[in-house]
Amino acid sequence: MSAYLIFTREKTLDPQELAAYSKEVPPTLAGHNAKVLALYGKHEDLEGVATEGTVILEFPSAAEANAWYDGPAYRKVREHRFKGATYHVILIEGA
Repeated sequence: MSAYLIFTREKTLDPQELAAYSKEVPPTLAGHNAKVLALYGKHEDLEGVATEGTVILEFPSAAEANAWYDGPAYRKVREHRFKGATYHVILIEGA
Protein backbone atom coordinates (compact mmCIF):
# COMPACT_ATOMS: atom_id res chain seq x y z
CA MET A 1 0.00 0.00 0.00
CA SER A 2 1.36 3.43 -0.94
CA ALA A 3 2.40 5.78 1.84
CA TYR A 4 2.89 9.51 1.86
CA LEU A 5 5.20 11.77 3.80
CA ILE A 6 3.68 15.23 4.17
CA PHE A 7 5.95 18.08 5.25
CA THR A 8 4.20 21.32 6.21
CA ARG A 9 6.42 24.32 6.92
CA GLU A 10 4.86 26.44 9.62
CA LYS A 11 7.52 29.08 10.26
CA THR A 12 10.95 29.89 8.82
CA LEU A 13 13.65 30.40 11.44
CA ASP A 14 16.84 30.58 9.35
CA PRO A 15 16.66 30.98 5.54
CA GLN A 16 20.30 29.92 5.07
CA GLU A 17 19.70 26.62 6.85
CA LEU A 18 16.62 26.04 4.68
CA ALA A 19 18.65 26.80 1.55
CA ALA A 20 21.24 24.20 2.60
CA TYR A 21 18.44 21.72 3.29
CA SER A 22 16.81 22.30 -0.10
CA LYS A 23 20.13 21.81 -1.88
CA GLU A 24 21.06 18.63 0.00
CA VAL A 25 17.71 16.79 0.07
CA PRO A 26 17.42 15.60 -3.57
CA PRO A 27 20.48 13.32 -3.47
CA THR A 28 19.09 11.57 -0.35
CA LEU A 29 16.22 10.24 -2.46
CA ALA A 30 18.59 8.34 -4.77
CA GLY A 31 17.99 4.61 -4.45
CA HIS A 32 14.57 5.14 -2.85
CA ASN A 33 11.42 4.62 -4.84
CA ALA A 34 9.98 8.05 -4.01
CA LYS A 35 7.85 10.32 -6.12
CA VAL A 36 7.49 14.05 -5.44
CA LEU A 37 3.79 14.89 -5.69
CA ALA A 38 3.90 18.46 -4.39
CA LEU A 39 6.83 20.80 -3.81
CA TYR A 40 5.91 24.16 -2.30
CA GLY A 41 3.41 24.92 -5.03
CA LYS A 42 0.72 27.55 -4.77
CA HIS A 43 -1.53 26.66 -1.86
CA GLU A 44 -4.49 27.95 0.10
CA ASP A 45 -4.93 27.32 3.82
CA LEU A 46 -8.63 26.56 4.19
CA GLU A 47 -8.59 25.70 7.90
CA GLY A 48 -6.21 25.85 10.82
CA VAL A 49 -2.98 27.75 11.27
CA ALA A 50 -1.50 29.42 8.19
CA THR A 51 1.39 27.55 6.57
CA GLU A 52 4.30 28.63 4.40
CA GLY A 53 4.33 25.58 2.17
CA THR A 54 3.91 21.84 1.77
CA VAL A 55 5.83 18.94 0.27
CA ILE A 56 4.21 15.56 -0.40
CA LEU A 57 6.34 12.49 -1.17
CA GLU A 58 4.86 9.16 -2.26
CA PHE A 59 6.55 5.85 -1.41
CA PRO A 60 5.44 2.29 -2.23
CA SER A 61 4.98 1.55 1.49
CA ALA A 62 5.30 3.04 4.97
CA ALA A 63 8.36 0.84 5.51
CA GLU A 64 10.08 2.40 2.48
CA ALA A 65 9.12 5.91 3.60
CA ASN A 66 10.60 5.22 7.03
CA ALA A 67 13.72 3.71 5.47
CA TRP A 68 14.38 7.01 3.69
CA TYR A 69 13.33 9.27 6.59
CA ASP A 70 15.39 7.35 9.16
CA GLY A 71 18.26 6.53 6.78
CA PRO A 72 21.70 8.01 7.44
CA ALA A 73 21.68 10.34 4.41
CA TYR A 74 18.41 12.06 5.26
CA ARG A 75 19.06 12.07 9.03
CA LYS A 76 22.17 14.16 8.35
CA VAL A 77 20.43 16.58 5.98
CA ARG A 78 17.30 17.05 8.08
CA GLU A 79 19.38 18.75 10.75
CA HIS A 80 19.33 21.80 8.44
CA ARG A 81 15.52 21.61 8.40
CA PHE A 82 15.36 21.44 12.18
CA LYS A 83 17.50 24.58 12.42
CA GLY A 84 15.83 26.34 9.49
CA ALA A 85 12.13 26.09 10.21
CA THR A 86 9.30 24.67 12.23
CA TYR A 87 7.65 21.79 10.37
CA HIS A 88 4.87 19.32 10.93
CA VAL A 89 5.65 15.95 9.30
CA ILE A 90 3.07 13.22 8.81
CA LEU A 91 3.37 9.68 7.46
CA ILE A 92 0.05 8.37 6.17
CA GLU A 93 -0.86 5.21 4.30
CA GLY A 94 -3.01 5.49 1.19
CA ALA A 95 -6.48 4.08 0.76
